[in-house]
Amino acid sequence: MSTSVSAPQSESENSSARTRSWFSVSFYALVLPVAVASLLYRLEPFEPVLLPVRLSQSNVAVPARNEHVLRGAEVVGEGHVEGPEDLAYDAAARVIYTGCEDGWIKRVTVNDSVAESFVQDWVNTGGRPLGLALKGNGDLIVADAEKGLLRVTREKEIEVLVDEFEGLKFKLTDEVDIADDGIIYFTDASHKYSMKDASMDILEGKPNGRLLSYNPATKKTTLLAQDLYFANGVAVSPDQQFVIFCESVLMRCNKYYVQGPKKGTIEKFCDVAGMPDNIHYDGQGQYLIATFTALTPEMDLAFRYPFIRKVVAIVIKYVLNLHIPKNGGVMVVDLEGKPLAHYYDLKLVLTSAIKIGNHIYGGSVAYPFVTRLDIEKYPALPAV
Repeated sequence: MSTSVSAPQSESENSSARTRSWFSVSFYALVLPVAVASLLYRLEPFEPVLLPVRLSQSNVAVPARNEHVLRGAEVVGEGHVEGPEDLAYDAAARVIYTGCEDGWIKRVTVNDSVAESFVQDWVNTGGRPLGLALKGNGDLIVADAEKGLLRVTREKEIEVLVDEFEGLKFKLTDEVDIADDGIIYFTDASHKYSMKDASMDILEGKPNGRLLSYNPATKKTTLLAQDLYFANGVAVSPDQQFVIFCESVLMRCNKYYVQGPKKGTIEKFCDVAGMPDNIHYDGQGQYLIATFTALTPEMDLAFRYPFIRKVVAIVIKYVLNLHIPKNGGVMVVDLEGKPLAHYYDLKLVLTSAIKIGNHIYGGSVAYPFVTRLDIEKYPALPAV
């Protein structure tokens, strides 16, 4: 019986086999993810659109700035407030009300030293309180992203004022202010996306926001403006002639006239050096507009090309949450919307800002504290 023995492979044959094996593995490692990603892109129903305007910050010239806010900022209530999105100040009681992501509205004492400040749990809405406004009688009006427009009394009783308009539920009740005649003005940032999906509304680039008013005397809700691009901060002008509201996606604030010959019309109030969130009047002729991010090169590219925003949305939805804000802060403007000063920092994220004495207090959905900056010690200096 004969036995055949295979001849040993040469080194060149072994090398060739290894090359084919490596190529095969590399091919599938490259092609399979691309194929899956391509299929996912085609099946994903999310369809961003072009914006009606080209976003730009080049037309916002601010004469004074402090670009290193975090070097001088102090923290208040660290670890006791999670995501303090908006701030409302009760001067008589010297406390700041703020709404947190766990549903609690908390009260933060205002003292000369942050070490002497303390935080008190006040009332839990069971939702996600965002915008806050104090009435003269001590009631707190709350724009709750999940519950709608609320009234909280001094006795901590919660009343839902309104949570829908003509059968269309509010999905993201956002910000609020109160006029001298008692009319409440508020925004529904999106009638399509909830708070947890707010980034999708911004990426989609469609006008899903609304500005509304509520009359407590008649319990009537009125739609003032619709088709807004993430309707956000609200502030009644000191002369009560108009209401300013911010559109985060378009990086601008507009004014809606509620009195006078222009009643019912909308005009631009100002462009903003970033995406605006809350806007507050300081009682001294200036508005403070919080910006959670400036327009980064990456964002600029994405907003020019909807397919990039779709890819970003898929990554956020199926892989990981992207968080790329940059140079957030506070822009100060006068009664005509003219920029006066800009306080910001590379890694700062602010969603609200109020002025108390020499300090600017800042709220943020991203922080477990409230920030405080002494603008006498750390002023905005003339831009070079």
